Amino acid sequence: MPPNPFSIKSHGQADRICSSVTPAETVNLFDTNFLFASLLWGSIGAGYFIYGKKQQAMMPMIGGVAMVLVSCFVSSWLLMSLICIAVMVAVYLLAKRGY
Repeated sequence: MPPNPFSIKSHGQADRICSSVTPAETVNLFDTNFLFASLLWGSIGAGYFIYGKKQQAMMPMIGGVAMVLVSCFVSSWLLMSLICIAVMVAVYLLAKRGY
């Protein structure tokens, strides 16, 4: 089977320095769970950003940017979902306290 041209492998300097680190695993960018989670959390983050900009509220804007960045840079759909849920809870609690 030929290698997937759309997969990403990490060959950083940290892999060469730390011998106890396992070899970098390949991330499949066509995993349906990853694609759906990235689309979902990126869209919700964009909505938070637009809402915050229109209401001139900093907390939803910052939370929206954080969610979009998480959906772009986190390669695990489960970790991405957990982080974005935590961001949503943090934005809610901080907005409720008046920040």
